Amino acid sequence: MATPKELSDFLATVERRAFKQTAYAVRDDHAALDIVQDAMMKLAEKYGDRPPTEFPMLFQRILQNTMRDFWRRQKVRNMWTSLLSSFGGNDADSEDRDPLETIDVGDDSDEPSIQLARNQTIQLIEHALEKLPARQREAFVLRYWEEMDVAETAEIMGCSDGSVKTHCSRAVHALALELKKQGLDKLGLSNAIFDRK
Repeated sequence: MATPKELSDFLATVERRAFKQTAYAVRDDHAALDIVQDAMMKLAEKYGDRPPTEFPMLFQRILQNTMRDFWRRQKVRNMWTSLLSSFGGNDADSEDRDPLETIDVGDDSDEPSIQLARNQTIQLIEHALEKLPARQREAFVLRYWEEMDVAETAEIMGCSDGSVKTHCSRAVHALALELKKQGLDKLGLSNAIFDRK
């Protein structure tokens, strides 16, 4: 069993190397610092009583998982910035259409103006989500944030697959309308941020 001093000593020796490793992987010093701190907290909270010889392997596993969580969140955030353009359209079969099939998350630009626009768009989407009815919000978050399929979402929500599709479709249309009120239309999400009054 490790003592608090042994845990503290281990964290002190690994911190700098872990930060460099993470900063290289995520290419963002602030995010890297957060990831390393989260990993250190998880090690201390969940495995702090393990023998010190197990710390290096445990910490690396936790660090890698925390980085994967970061990349997953980034992917979802990038997806959300393209939601409005992907979800637009008034075709009759829109309830049966799966918006995830049309989403393009290829823009990985590091340009500050694009990052700012993306962050502002995400905030608008989050505020719009808060206005949705509970069941629509639940279906939307499970499908598009947690990346569950229709069957998994239906099981968690205790409803049919058709109900999940209906809730998601209504949520998508409500979000599109709300975001359009905020000045975002189907084309040019990034530019629309700056054109908004």
